[in-house]
Amino acid sequence: MDEENISLRHLRALLLMVEFGSPTRVAQILDTSQSAVSKMLARLRKHFNDPLFVRGGQTMRPTSKALELVQPLKDLLTSPIMRTTREPFNPAASTREFSVIVTEAGMIHLLLPIIRHLEKLGPGLKLKALALDYRQVEPRLESGEADIAIGAFPKAASTTKRQLLYGDTYVSIARAGHPQLKKLATLDGFMRERHVVVTSSTRVPYAHRSLDEKLSSRLKADRILVRVPNFLTSAFVVSETDAVGTVPARLARFLATKHGLAVFTPPISLPRIEINHFWHESVHNDEGHRWFRSTVHKLFS
Repeated sequence: MDEENISLRHLRALLLMVEFGSPTRVAQILDTSQSAVSKMLARLRKHFNDPLFVRGGQTMRPTSKALELVQPLKDLLTSPIMRTTREPFNPAASTREFSVIVTEAGMIHLLLPIIRHLEKLGPGLKLKALALDYRQVEPRLESGEADIAIGAFPKAASTTKRQLLYGDTYVSIARAGHPQLKKLATLDGFMRERHVVVTSSTRVPYAHRSLDEKLSSRLKADRILVRVPNFLTSAFVVSETDAVGTVPARLARFLATKHGLAVFTPPISLPRIEINHFWHESVHNDEGHRWFRSTVHKLFS
């Protein structure tokens, strides 16, 4: 096929662009690079002598010519003569980059198992970690910025699919040499100490707001030494002071031996945590995405 011709892959890319409006998402579905998709679009524009897509906000909007092509191309690609069996995703041969939205704490104790697994099964596979920020998770998944988000987001939109990975509890931590260590698990000893409290924010889809509210309602104002934005900072402050922190149990166990922390059950009732991974329904049937979701579930469930 010479440079002037287009292939069925080009036509499929055109249909996917009409559906998703995102070269990034099209590249993920076709298991190729964004630059390769851009080249396919350039050849399609030349072939049809039309821009086909123009920028409109956060997405690329189809021109009238592109919309005219949709039904004929669907008829072509779904005709019996064109049907082929969908090939399973092959991690050993793929160079796909998977992207994950995860909290700061998740960066520490969730990413490494995923990285090691990808290295073992696919030397060409890559991972991109994206921070949880002030933006809602759903639009970032819908736009193709991320493949999945891992965390506790109970109010995720209905267009966002989820699967439970594991349940967790909160535990309290103190430095191993804390002078009152044996008394911290008692209610009186716990309430006497000063605490590091991880703050919640109305701007962030924050998973642990109920913990902040619970501790703030039980502790006297002078018993709060400092408020910090995440659990990693909390653990660091605790390791260098006589303050007490309260963090998810899995994270506490991961950090305890590395940072000289003692872990104990707090003497007050605290909520449980459900950690899910989330993805947008538009990629639910993508073979590579299915494989990645299955991998994450096997690692943490």
